[in-house]
Amino acid sequence: MSLSRLPGVVLIDLDGTLVDSVPDLAYCLDEMMVALGREPWGIEKARGWVGNGVDRLIKRALTDTLWDDPSEALFVRAQPIFMALYKDNTSGRSCLYDGVVEGLEYLKSAHFKIGCVTNKAEAFTVPLLKDMGIHDYFEVIVSGDTTAKKKPDPMPLLYAAEKLGEAAEDCLMVGDSMHDVEAARGASFQVVGVPYGYNHGVDIREAKPDAVIESLAALKPLLENI
Repeated sequence: MSLSRLPGVVLIDLDGTLVDSVPDLAYCLDEMMVALGREPWGIEKARGWVGNGVDRLIKRALTDTLWDDPSEALFVRAQPIFMALYKDNTSGRSCLYDGVVEGLEYLKSAHFKIGCVTNKAEAFTVPLLKDMGIHDYFEVIVSGDTTAKKKPDPMPLLYAAEKLGEAAEDCLMVGDSMHDVEAARGASFQVVGVPYGYNHGVDIREAKPDAVIESLAALKPLLENI
């Protein structure tokens, strides 16, 4: 696995790639379930659900499945409870993964254009990046409500590339999930996977990214050896 060309732009996913946000998400899910008169799930259950946006996360907690939908009435009750909780609990329990700052510092010092592309809503994305101390590394931030479609659709990636003034073939996506790889392929980006995030128990290598790195710090040797 290797990259074929040096990119001008590096776009990076948020949850499961830059930040382990599961502790805060799990707390809010559990408090939501209690408010609905149900039993909480706990952090390990939530860890298997994260990765496709907040609404899908809520639906997974309500149904204990990845893709089934709860009744509309139940979702309408649950969603505002979660949103209110998450507004006040976006980052207090979350943390950066090892190697994130080193990776971002390298990209900045080597003059790559850096963007963040996530399915998380802007109202949560920007505060989380700021609270984690990494907001200012990014020249563009594309959240789940920035464009009409989310990953795995390529639209958010192509939007970021346009904002940064780079052709798709000169862009790289870094992420932890099948949807990151699918979005990158649809956008004609190169794509690098990280194995430590939220991919519903599936090894990211099965999605066949161009390369897999153990931490963002490994971007330096990966990019310098192209």
